[in-house]
Amino acid sequence: MPSSFATVGLIGRRGTTHVLDSCTAVAECLLAAGRELVVEDRIAALMDDQQTPFGPGSRAAQRQELGRVCDLIVVVGGDGSLLSVGRDLAHSGVPVLGVNRGGLGFLADIPPDQIHERITEVLDGEYSKEDHFLLDAAVMRDGVEVGRSAALNDVVVHLSGMSRMMEFSLYVDDEFVYDQRSDGLIIATPTGSTAYSLSAGGPIMHPSLDALVIVPMFPHTLTSRPLVVPGHAELRVEVGSSDQQAMLGCDSQVDFDLQPGDEVKICKLGTPLKLLYPLGHSFFDSCRSKLDWASRLGGR
Repeated sequence: MPSSFATVGLIGRRGTTHVLDSCTAVAECLLAAGRELVVEDRIAALMDDQQTPFGPGSRAAQRQELGRVCDLIVVVGGDGSLLSVGRDLAHSGVPVLGVNRGGLGFLADIPPDQIHERITEVLDGEYSKEDHFLLDAAVMRDGVEVGRSAALNDVVVHLSGMSRMMEFSLYVDDEFVYDQRSDGLIIATPTGSTAYSLSAGGPIMHPSLDALVIVPMFPHTLTSRPLVVPGHAELRVEVGSSDQQAMLGCDSQVDFDLQPGDEVKICKLGTPLKLLYPLGHSFFDSCRSKLDWASRLGGR
Protein backbone atom coordinates (compact mmCIF):
# COMPACT_ATOMS: atom_id res chain seq x y z
CA MET A 1 0.00 0.00 0.00
CA PRO A 2 1.36 3.47 -0.79
CA SER A 3 2.21 5.67 2.21
CA SER A 4 0.96 9.17 2.91
CA PHE A 5 4.33 10.50 4.05
CA ALA A 6 4.33 13.67 1.93
CA THR A 7 6.33 15.77 4.41
CA VAL A 8 9.21 14.08 6.21
CA GLY A 9 11.31 15.49 9.03
CA LEU A 10 14.98 14.74 9.62
CA ILE A 11 16.68 14.84 13.02
CA GLY A 12 20.31 13.85 13.56
CA ARG A 13 22.62 13.46 16.50
CA ARG A 14 25.24 16.14 16.48
CA GLY A 15 28.97 15.60 16.80
CA THR A 16 30.26 13.16 14.17
CA THR A 17 30.85 13.22 10.43
CA HIS A 18 29.37 9.71 10.22
CA VAL A 19 26.00 11.05 11.35
CA LEU A 20 26.22 13.93 8.88
CA ASP A 21 27.03 11.49 6.08
CA SER A 22 23.97 9.42 6.95
CA CYS A 23 21.80 12.55 7.24
CA THR A 24 22.91 13.52 3.75
CA ALA A 25 22.03 10.05 2.44
CA VAL A 26 18.59 10.24 4.07
CA ALA A 27 17.96 13.73 2.66
CA GLU A 28 18.97 12.66 -0.85
CA CYS A 29 16.70 9.62 -0.65
CA LEU A 30 13.69 11.63 0.52
CA LEU A 31 14.14 14.41 -2.05
CA ALA A 32 14.64 11.89 -4.85
CA ALA A 33 11.33 10.31 -3.81
CA GLY A 34 9.58 13.66 -4.18
CA ARG A 35 8.98 14.27 -0.48
CA GLU A 36 9.07 17.66 1.17
CA LEU A 37 11.99 17.64 3.61
CA VAL A 38 12.05 19.54 6.90
CA VAL A 39 15.41 19.34 8.71
CA GLU A 40 15.80 20.17 12.39
CA ASP A 41 17.62 23.49 12.52
CA ARG A 42 20.52 22.27 14.70
CA ILE A 43 21.56 19.50 12.32
CA ALA A 44 20.73 21.66 9.27
CA ALA A 45 23.33 24.20 10.40
CA LEU A 46 25.98 21.49 10.62
CA MET A 47 25.04 20.13 7.21
CA ASP A 48 25.33 23.65 5.78
CA ASP A 49 28.82 23.90 7.30
CA GLN A 50 29.69 20.76 5.36
CA GLN A 51 28.25 22.42 2.22
CA THR A 52 25.69 19.66 1.90
CA PRO A 53 23.18 20.60 -0.81
CA PHE A 54 19.56 20.29 0.23
CA GLY A 55 18.05 21.29 -3.07
CA PRO A 56 14.49 22.48 -3.68
CA GLY A 57 11.74 21.05 -1.51
CA SER A 58 13.63 21.33 1.77
CA ARG A 59 13.84 23.76 4.68
CA ALA A 60 15.01 23.95 8.29
CA ALA A 61 12.78 24.24 11.36
CA GLN A 62 12.84 23.80 15.13
CA ARG A 63 12.11 20.34 16.54
CA GLN A 64 8.63 21.15 17.84
CA GLU A 65 7.57 22.40 14.40
CA LEU A 66 8.56 19.05 12.92
CA GLY A 67 5.96 17.45 15.17
CA ARG A 68 3.30 19.82 13.83
CA VAL A 69 3.98 19.72 10.09
CA CYS A 70 5.54 16.31 9.31
CA ASP A 71 3.88 13.00 8.43
CA LEU A 72 7.04 11.04 9.32
CA ILE A 73 10.27 11.82 11.15
CA VAL A 74 13.56 10.04 10.42
CA VAL A 75 16.07 10.10 13.30
CA VAL A 76 19.76 9.45 12.57
CA GLY A 77 21.70 8.48 15.69
CA GLY A 78 21.58 5.91 18.46
CA ASP A 79 18.85 4.83 20.84
CA GLY A 80 19.64 7.91 22.96
CA SER A 81 18.56 10.12 20.07
CA LEU A 82 15.29 8.19 19.83
CA LEU A 83 14.72 8.63 23.57
CA SER A 84 15.08 12.40 23.24
CA VAL A 85 12.77 12.56 20.22
CA GLY A 86 10.25 10.33 21.99
CA ARG A 87 10.05 12.65 25.00
CA ASP A 88 9.80 15.75 22.81
CA LEU A 89 7.49 14.61 20.03
CA ALA A 90 5.49 11.52 21.05
CA HIS A 91 2.56 13.78 21.95
CA SER A 92 2.32 14.87 18.29
CA GLY A 93 1.49 11.33 17.14
CA VAL A 94 3.94 11.55 14.22
CA PRO A 95 5.55 8.15 13.47
CA VAL A 96 9.33 7.90 13.83
CA LEU A 97 11.86 5.83 11.87
CA GLY A 98 15.39 5.31 13.20
CA VAL A 99 18.70 5.01 11.35
CA ASN A 100 21.29 3.49 13.68
CA ARG A 101 24.48 5.49 14.14
CA GLY A 102 24.91 4.52 17.78
CA GLY A 103 25.61 1.38 19.77
CA LEU A 104 23.13 -1.47 20.23
CA GLY A 105 20.30 0.07 18.23
CA PHE A 106 17.23 -1.58 19.74
CA LEU A 107 15.09 1.38 18.65
CA ALA A 108 17.10 2.78 15.72
CA ASP A 109 17.01 -0.24 13.43
CA ILE A 110 18.14 0.72 9.90
CA PRO A 111 21.90 0.22 9.29
CA PRO A 112 23.70 3.04 7.44
CA ASP A 113 24.49 0.89 4.40
CA GLN A 114 20.78 0.19 3.84
CA ILE A 115 19.42 3.74 4.09
CA HIS A 116 18.19 4.11 0.53
CA GLU A 117 16.73 0.59 0.30
CA ARG A 118 14.92 0.59 3.64
CA ILE A 119 13.62 4.17 3.59
CA THR A 120 12.30 3.65 0.07
CA GLU A 121 10.42 0.58 1.31
CA VAL A 122 8.88 2.56 4.16
CA LEU A 123 7.87 5.38 1.81
CA ASP A 124 6.19 2.74 -0.37
CA GLY A 125 4.14 1.57 2.60
CA GLU A 126 6.19 -1.53 3.39
CA TYR A 127 6.68 -1.26 7.14
CA SER A 128 5.43 -2.44 10.51
CA LYS A 129 4.46 -0.19 13.41
CA GLU A 130 4.95 -0.51 17.17
CA ASP A 131 3.47 1.71 19.87
CA HIS A 132 5.90 2.34 22.75
CA PHE A 133 4.29 4.03 25.73
CA LEU A 134 6.12 6.59 27.83
CA LEU A 135 6.09 7.37 31.53
CA ASP A 136 5.17 10.68 33.13
CA ALA A 137 7.22 11.44 36.27
CA ALA A 138 6.37 14.36 38.57
CA VAL A 139 8.29 15.53 41.66
CA MET A 140 6.00 16.82 44.42
CA ARG A 141 7.35 18.85 47.34
CA ASP A 142 4.94 19.89 50.10
CA GLY A 143 2.08 19.32 47.66
CA VAL A 144 3.60 21.51 44.93
CA GLU A 145 5.00 20.17 41.66
CA VAL A 146 8.67 21.17 41.32
CA GLY A 147 9.68 19.04 38.34
CA ARG A 148 8.17 16.89 35.60
CA SER A 149 9.45 14.91 32.63
CA ALA A 150 8.42 12.14 30.29
CA ALA A 151 10.56 9.01 29.93
CA LEU A 152 10.56 6.37 27.20
CA ASN A 153 12.99 3.94 28.86
CA ASP A 154 12.92 4.43 32.59
CA VAL A 155 12.54 6.61 35.64
CA VAL A 156 15.30 6.14 38.25
CA VAL A 157 15.42 7.37 41.84
CA HIS A 158 19.05 7.23 42.93
CA LEU A 159 21.89 8.97 44.76
CA SER A 160 24.27 11.33 43.01
CA GLY A 161 27.07 9.13 44.35
CA MET A 162 26.68 5.35 44.46
CA SER A 163 28.81 4.60 47.54
CA ARG A 164 25.95 4.88 50.05
CA MET A 165 22.33 3.79 50.27
CA MET A 166 19.13 5.80 50.48
CA GLU A 167 15.78 5.14 52.14
CA PHE A 168 12.44 5.31 50.36
CA SER A 169 8.90 3.89 50.41
CA LEU A 170 7.10 2.47 47.38
CA TYR A 171 3.34 2.57 46.73
CA VAL A 172 1.42 1.10 43.78
CA ASP A 173 -2.08 2.55 43.26
CA ASP A 174 -1.80 4.00 46.78
CA GLU A 175 -1.20 0.54 48.23
CA PHE A 176 1.94 0.23 50.34
CA VAL A 177 4.53 -2.16 48.84
CA TYR A 178 7.66 -1.78 50.98
CA ASP A 179 10.17 0.44 52.73
CA GLN A 180 13.65 -0.10 51.40
CA ARG A 181 17.29 0.81 51.83
CA SER A 182 19.20 0.50 48.57
CA ASP A 183 21.15 2.45 45.98
CA GLY A 184 17.87 3.39 44.34
CA LEU A 185 14.93 2.17 42.29
CA ILE A 186 14.37 1.73 38.55
CA ILE A 187 10.87 1.90 37.05
CA ALA A 188 11.12 0.78 33.42
CA THR A 189 8.78 0.42 30.46
CA PRO A 190 9.00 -2.63 28.17
CA THR A 191 11.10 -0.42 25.89
CA GLY A 192 13.51 0.26 28.75
CA SER A 193 13.65 -3.35 29.93
CA THR A 194 16.68 -3.96 27.67
CA ALA A 195 18.52 -0.91 29.03
CA TYR A 196 19.49 0.07 32.59
CA SER A 197 16.84 -2.24 34.07
CA LEU A 198 18.46 -5.25 32.37
CA SER A 199 21.90 -4.46 33.77
CA ALA A 200 20.36 -4.27 37.26
CA GLY A 201 18.86 -7.75 36.97
CA GLY A 202 15.42 -6.93 35.59
CA PRO A 203 13.53 -9.10 33.10
CA ILE A 204 13.41 -8.58 29.34
CA MET A 205 9.87 -7.55 28.38
CA HIS A 206 8.37 -7.74 24.91
CA PRO A 207 7.61 -4.19 23.65
CA SER A 208 3.93 -5.07 23.13
CA LEU A 209 3.36 -5.70 26.86
CA ASP A 210 1.28 -3.24 28.87
CA ALA A 211 3.33 -3.49 32.03
CA LEU A 212 6.00 -1.81 34.15
CA VAL A 213 8.94 -3.42 35.91
CA ILE A 214 10.20 -2.12 39.25
CA VAL A 215 13.84 -3.04 39.87
CA PRO A 216 15.61 -2.29 43.17
CA MET A 217 19.26 -1.33 42.85
CA PHE A 218 21.46 -3.34 45.23
CA PRO A 219 18.85 -3.58 48.02
CA HIS A 220 19.96 -4.17 51.60
CA THR A 221 17.96 -7.43 51.76
CA LEU A 222 18.16 -10.88 50.22
CA THR A 223 14.48 -11.12 49.30
CA SER A 224 13.83 -7.97 47.24
CA ARG A 225 13.35 -8.90 43.58
CA PRO A 226 12.11 -7.15 40.42
CA LEU A 227 8.35 -6.65 40.43
CA VAL A 228 6.12 -6.44 37.33
CA VAL A 229 2.89 -4.43 37.65
CA PRO A 230 0.15 -3.44 35.17
CA GLY A 231 0.98 -0.62 32.81
CA HIS A 232 -1.96 1.46 34.06
CA ALA A 233 -0.68 1.36 37.66
CA GLU A 234 0.19 4.64 39.35
CA LEU A 235 3.41 4.49 41.35
CA ARG A 236 4.57 6.72 44.15
CA VAL A 237 8.03 6.81 45.68
CA GLU A 238 8.43 8.70 48.96
CA VAL A 239 12.00 9.82 49.47
CA GLY A 240 13.50 9.24 52.91
CA SER A 241 16.82 10.17 54.41
CA SER A 242 20.20 9.74 52.73
CA ASP A 243 23.77 10.82 53.30
CA GLN A 244 24.12 12.16 49.77
CA GLN A 245 22.00 14.10 47.28
CA ALA A 246 19.09 12.03 45.98
CA MET A 247 18.08 12.52 42.36
CA LEU A 248 15.43 11.58 39.83
CA GLY A 249 16.64 10.59 36.36
CA CYS A 250 14.46 10.20 33.26
CA ASP A 251 16.08 8.17 30.46
CA SER A 252 19.46 9.17 31.98
CA GLN A 253 19.03 12.46 30.11
CA VAL A 254 16.82 14.62 32.39
CA ASP A 255 17.64 15.00 36.10
CA PHE A 256 15.98 16.59 39.13
CA ASP A 257 17.35 17.02 42.67
CA LEU A 258 15.27 15.37 45.39
CA GLN A 259 14.90 16.25 49.07
CA PRO A 260 13.78 14.05 51.99
CA GLY A 261 9.98 14.04 52.05
CA ASP A 262 9.60 14.54 48.27
CA GLU A 263 7.18 12.30 46.41
CA VAL A 264 7.84 11.04 42.90
CA LYS A 265 4.59 10.16 41.10
CA ILE A 266 4.89 7.95 38.02
CA CYS A 267 2.19 6.88 35.58
CA LYS A 268 1.75 6.06 31.91
CA LEU A 269 1.74 9.00 29.51
CA GLY A 270 -1.32 9.26 27.28
CA THR A 271 0.20 9.27 23.77
CA PRO A 272 2.69 6.53 22.80
CA LEU A 273 5.69 6.89 20.52
CA LYS A 274 4.85 5.34 17.15
CA LEU A 275 7.97 3.57 15.85
CA LEU A 276 8.16 2.30 12.28
CA TYR A 277 10.36 -0.59 11.14
CA PRO A 278 11.03 -2.06 7.71
CA LEU A 279 9.22 -5.35 7.13
CA GLY A 280 11.06 -8.29 8.65
CA HIS A 281 11.99 -6.53 11.89
CA SER A 282 11.92 -8.95 14.83
CA PHE A 283 12.37 -8.13 18.52
CA PHE A 284 13.75 -11.60 19.17
CA ASP A 285 16.21 -11.28 16.28
CA SER A 286 17.38 -8.01 17.82
CA CYS A 287 17.87 -9.76 21.16
CA ARG A 288 19.84 -12.56 19.52
CA SER A 289 22.16 -10.24 17.65
CA LYS A 290 22.52 -7.37 20.12
CA LEU A 291 22.56 -9.35 23.39
CA ASP A 292 24.69 -12.14 21.94
CA TRP A 293 22.07 -14.84 22.46
CA ALA A 294 23.38 -16.67 19.40
CA SER A 295 26.81 -17.37 20.91
CA ARG A 296 27.75 -20.77 22.29
CA LEU A 297 30.40 -21.89 24.71
CA GLY A 298 33.51 -22.90 22.82
CA GLY A 299 32.52 -20.81 19.80
CA ARG A 300 30.53 -23.57 18.08
